[in-house]
Amino acid sequence: MRFQSSLIDVSDQDTGRMKKPFNKQAMAIRLTLAALVLLTLYAFATFDYKDIQLVDAVISTSHTVKTMFFQPLFKHISLLGAVEHLVITLGLAFLTTLFGAIIALVLGLLAANNLSNPKLSLAIKGGVAFIRAVPTVLWVLIFAVAAGLGSVAAVIGMTFHSVSYLVKTYSESFEELDEGVIEALKSSGANWVQIVCQAVLPSSITYLISWTFMRFEINFAVALAMGAAAGAGGIGYDMFMASTYYYDVREIGAITYLILAFAILLELIAGRIKKKLRHQG
Repeated sequence: MRFQSSLIDVSDQDTGRMKKPFNKQAMAIRLTLAALVLLTLYAFATFDYKDIQLVDAVISTSHTVKTMFFQPLFKHISLLGAVEHLVITLGLAFLTTLFGAIIALVLGLLAANNLSNPKLSLAIKGGVAFIRAVPTVLWVLIFAVAAGLGSVAAVIGMTFHSVSYLVKTYSESFEELDEGVIEALKSSGANWVQIVCQAVLPSSITYLISWTFMRFEINFAVALAMGAAAGAGGIGYDMFMASTYYYDVREIGAITYLILAFAILLELIAGRIKKKLRHQG
């Protein structure tokens, strides 16, 4: 028995040392990586540095980062004003997430394969996939043609993209429900609304909350950019002014710390809500 076990160990070691077969897929991956390496080297070799000294650039960047994060200071806006503008950005993200979640909940139920017609499900998923492929900023600019630059275009554009994101996540959460539960409810005479209210939503509520909060965090980050790009205001506009108009890196650092503290607070709140829902479930 010992001799057989030793033979098995030796054969296992030899098998582990054997190289994987070299097939077309492995060759394609290696050629792609080699091409990327060559393109990167070519880009660095042919890039127009315009007489920039690398050492001086690194020193200057280090000094800027040190000033930004170790000497933060609100100069052109007060701390209270920054908090007020941050609340405006938060409200923009909250509205877009709320509108998007309500619309996506209905469309997500219609897009789930186990709850809807296959053709309708395919049509909805194809539509939201197209919307998701277009960046949020572009949707905001498209709606700005009709509504003008401002918070209205930002809310509509961000809501449009939020719906497409949440429909995908919601429908996938609904499709994970056991088919036996749905069949049991149908055999007992339950209609579509009763199946959704008594089985689908209760079993998927934690996933819905998690995906909604994740989209809220994304919308909060997008709202910062829309404050400058679409004229929506908020703390994003203040950061844009501090970086391009005043070029005050200390104020940029102060705004960054404020946004970071607020993002951590949102994450803690989301964690508490999800933990409470798990205990109730």
